Amino acid sequence: MSDLLERLRGRGWRLTAQRRVVAEVLDGDHVHYTADEVHARAAELLPEISRATVYNTLGELVSLGEIMEVSTDGRAKRYDPNAHHAHQHLVCSQCGTIRDVHPLGDLLAGLPAEERFGFQVAAVEVTYRGLCPGCSAA
Repeated sequence: MSDLLERLRGRGWRLTAQRRVVAEVLDGDHVHYTADEVHARAAELLPEISRATVYNTLGELVSLGEIMEVSTDGRAKRYDPNAHHAHQHLVCSQCGTIRDVHPLGDLLAGLPAEERFGFQVAAVEVTYRGLCPGCSAA
């Protein structure tokens, strides 16, 4: 069973066939699908699943904090099931591929007190950009 399915079961979230399929599609280490990609993959497993059900399920999972919405460069939102593990993103500037990365050190410590302007900083989001191997070879 996937990590996401285990967390949802632990919450007592009612796992209908449709919700289960969406959670199964999102299973993986570097999964960052758009809603349409989730729907296409879910429809392969459960042909009768509707686009509206996928969108509603993704919205519920985001509200629960079980997945994250990831937006990069005005592209379609992507959904990241790795919401419970601290990580940053590496994004291909050409094709939009997203990979989870784990930088070393304390990213909060990199922001000096005088640059915080009195903010109580609680979180850091860093996006690294470059070309993936496929795009850099082209």
